[in-house]
Amino acid sequence: MVSLNPRSRAFLSGYGLGLGGAFLALVLGVVGGLFVIVLGAVGAELSTPARVSVLLVFGQFLPFMGFPIVYFVVYRGLSWSELRSYLGVRVPSLRDLAVVAGGLLTVFVLVLVSGTVISALDATTAENNASQAAQQSQALAALFVAASLLVIGPCEEMLFRGTVQNRLREAFSAPTAITLTAVLFAAIHYGALSGAAGARVVTIAVLLPPSFAFGIAYEYTENLVVPTLIHGLWNAFLFSTILLAGSAGSATLLPVSPLLV
Repeated sequence: MVSLNPRSRAFLSGYGLGLGGAFLALVLGVVGGLFVIVLGAVGAELSTPARVSVLLVFGQFLPFMGFPIVYFVVYRGLSWSELRSYLGVRVPSLRDLAVVAGGLLTVFVLVLVSGTVISALDATTAENNASQAAQQSQALAALFVAASLLVIGPCEEMLFRGTVQNRLREAFSAPTAITLTAVLFAAIHYGALSGAAGARVVTIAVLLPPSFAFGIAYEYTENLVVPTLIHGLWNAFLFSTILLAGSAGSATLLPVSPLLV
């Protein structure tokens, strides 16, 4: 039997958890879709926002929040108080809130720079599936604003910063753990995009800088709520531009699709 050193174990474990959560999201997303179809077949027809809410539970909450909790509580044997301490889940201090504000500003500047570079290179970005759906429905746009804060931000940060980055951090330096997590986090979005492979790769490159911002904020504050707020508020802001643009019958202020994380 091959004996792995601590770094190899941390890498395989961390990336295994991240990829496992992503794969589980695909599987449960299909299950959620079938569940919606079955409900329709028995006469319980759901509205589009209700169907999307079901898919968010199956495709986000269960794999990205539930899966890590099972790992920590069942496999690693942590109690709830130990888990909160390990993740650093606590009410943000004024310092933490300042980091949230600074993080949002940083992400905004980073994506503007990325957009400028993309325009200069005349590169094509891919469309985000959620963004496309939100542009077709005001109700869905409003739902995604709320979901960004209540589901997407918390769940994705739980899996990637709380689980993957923390697991890597047990054996690697902070810069290495942050980098490895950011690369995996951005790459995972490949499946959430539509378009040519090259356009998806360009979009993933755009998502890398915000991914680093989330990881750095978490490392600096040791509070998972901080990157969760930055992540959730950023996506909520982008979906809000879609919602407001739809209400005004105008184009969005930003090219939202490649900026959603």
